[in-house]
Amino acid sequence: MQFTVAIDGPAAAGKGTISREVAAHFGFAHLDTGLLYRAVGHRTLEAGRGVIDPVMAEELAKRLSPDDLDETKLRTPMVARAASRVAAMPEVRKALVAFQKDFARRKGGAVLDGRDIGTVICPEAEVKLFVTASNTVRAERRFQELIAKGTDTTIEQVLSDLEARDARDSERDTAPLAQAADALLLDTTELSIDAAVAEAVACIQKRIEQGRP
Repeated sequence: MQFTVAIDGPAAAGKGTISREVAAHFGFAHLDTGLLYRAVGHRTLEAGRGVIDPVMAEELAKRLSPDDLDETKLRTPMVARAASRVAAMPEVRKALVAFQKDFARRKGGAVLDGRDIGTVICPEAEVKLFVTASNTVRAERRFQELIAKGTDTTIEQVLSDLEARDARDSERDTAPLAQAADALLLDTTELSIDAAVAEAVACIQKRIEQGRP
């Protein structure tokens, strides 16, 4: 079976957790596409000794492999900022499109989460969800994650970083963050993760049953 679930939304809205839980529930493969851009950003920073060079970013994106998607070194504020910068580069996005499209149509079903899955990567996905939450709730969630990892930061800095990233992602010329016209809006501001996952699962299950002969 080929069945694609496209889940988009801003940072810290809960789309990653929902995507992983949904994939596990249905036995689908999961791809956090944000890790692709984090990996490119991380490798570009290392190669450029802290400088983001567009030509280098494009070349590294073309050579990206699954081995580069090590989450332990990609979940830092610095890498997140680098990811947002390289994600705005048309050449980098073009280099990673084929990787994502191939993953989306793999046999057995796939869940992809990111910022342009339902609008650019998988416009024909069987199910599209747009996960969001208020800025203050997202900032608090990300702040707690960073503090748990020992990162020295403040809630004010986290909120500022999120708002800056939202602006970059939404205003970029290439594949901006946007809700697809046919995507279900899932606002997690006042939802527990279990409730949000349940709502997503119900939506997907309904679509699967509609597609059965």
